Amino acid sequence: MKKVAVLIAALCLSCGALAHSGGADKNGCHRDHKNGGSHCH
Repeated sequence: MKKVAVLIAALCLSCGALAHSGGADKNGCHRDHKNGGSHCH
């Protein structure tokens, strides 16, 4: 049971890292070069 909890915790913590790559500016926003504009987190 403990292994399952550790696995779930590891998956939850890694979700943000898998969202997408790319640098963010000082406001935490990414430029969308393909469509123009930006999006923030």
